[in-house]
Amino acid sequence: MTLHKRCLFVFGSALCAVVACTAGALAQDSSTHAHTPKTAGEQFKNVRVLKDVPADQLIPAMQFITASLGVECEYCHVERAFDKDDKKPKVTARKMMEMMFNINKEDFEGHRGVTCYSCHRGAAKPVGTPIITAEPKMPEMMSGEATPPANLPKPEELLDKYLSSVGGADALKKVATRVEKGAITAFGGKKFPIEIYSKAPDMRVSVTHFQQGESITAYNGKLGWLQMPGRVHMMNAQESSEARIDADMAFAADVRTMYQKFETKESDPIDGHEVWLILARNEGQPPLKLYLDRQSGLLVRMERYVDSPLGYNPTQIDYADYRDAGGVKIPYQWTLARPNGRFTIQVSDVQQNVPVDDAKFTPPPPPAH
Repeated sequence: MTLHKRCLFVFGSALCAVVACTAGALAQDSSTHAHTPKTAGEQFKNVRVLKDVPADQLIPAMQFITASLGVECEYCHVERAFDKDDKKPKVTARKMMEMMFNINKEDFEGHRGVTCYSCHRGAAKPVGTPIITAEPKMPEMMSGEATPPANLPKPEELLDKYLSSVGGADALKKVATRVEKGAITAFGGKKFPIEIYSKAPDMRVSVTHFQQGESITAYNGKLGWLQMPGRVHMMNAQESSEARIDADMAFAADVRTMYQKFETKESDPIDGHEVWLILARNEGQPPLKLYLDRQSGLLVRMERYVDSPLGYNPTQIDYADYRDAGGVKIPYQWTLARPNGRFTIQVSDVQQNVPVDDAKFTPPPPPAH
């Protein structure tokens, strides 16, 4: 896989469909009004099992399959001809999806109790024989009664400590813009320059400079997009919601208004840090997991999910190297990981309350098909 496609594979939510779009796999209907939501069957050629799902849910579904099987787009699809059925794995995938939907309908009352990952676990071919591990585990029936949970701190107390640890609400309000420069490490240790422009309350654009051109991830307060030379992917509502979290310059203060319910849970240590896990929920949406350092109160890890017709697509972000920047503490390093790859950003320079042109947050025109 070329570096150009690997950039999309790791950084973007577009994955298979961006390549498919530019290869001419889209079947656009110019007579359909722009505001009328299309189904996957209406917008893409030769979609069968998932033809009735919203068109913007097809990409997350393909992401879920690639992550569950540990494969790339071309495992099932003909490159630059995504609509063709020339490859057997694509035909098999349709049968497997139908089987999964039937199992969930008949045995799990329509709930998503079984997904592709239930059997594949990151392998193209499921393992049917139990694996003998080096460290045998004690069966639950022999391990004695479960230890009752200790008195856990209230999530409101932990969120208050988190807000205080980064400087407090007043200090966050004083930061109107932020410009960060540094390097991104990916693809086996390769480093590339990166610039991140943020503007309160929730606009953000990151620009990574590759040899082949710039990779842009942006959110302008309403919608998000991913852009590389000749390729643009406008984020769907769920993807934009994820991007908004990253763009919120006062997230530590605003998180309480973003979610309806919060719950504290125990957690294993993360990189030597004892942490509390706060589970944030909204009805009918995937949860948000916040891992807060028990001593400092700072955010150590965030886990969030984009729903798809086949299952949740996870994203994990680990934060480190917190430093003071004009009265607020921000991470100078973070590592973003998804099932198909990860990258680390190390910031070397931060400027706050400097002019940032609004033009940076203007969405690009869609590519011509």
